[in-house]
Amino acid sequence: MSIETTTENHRTIGVTPSAPWRIKAVTVLPDYRLSVTCNDDTSGIVDMSLLVKSERAGMYSELKDEQLFSRVCLELGVLTWPNGADLDPEWVHDEVSGNKSWSVTV
Repeated sequence: MSIETTTENHRTIGVTPSAPWRIKAVTVLPDYRLSVTCNDDTSGIVDMSLLVKSERAGMYSELKDEQLFSRVCLELGVLTWPNGADLDPEWVHDEVSGNKSWSVTV
């Protein structure tokens, strides 16, 4: 899998993100992991391997397709995928700020 970094450089005119914590950069890592940096420079690793492989993953199970997983992007500071899956940036911030690593489960 190729490593790719996405940063949020553009915003929709007139739309201001209201969440106190937003993701400002994401890099796709091997094994369904993401390196994230928040707007306050808190950073860490989000490991989504357990989630995407779970039988109860719902729409996140589609992210087992590594090409789809690698298409993560930032939309108003939220990690989003083309299939509609996303992760709450405040939740991401809370988890990585204390542990520097977060294994997302169902």
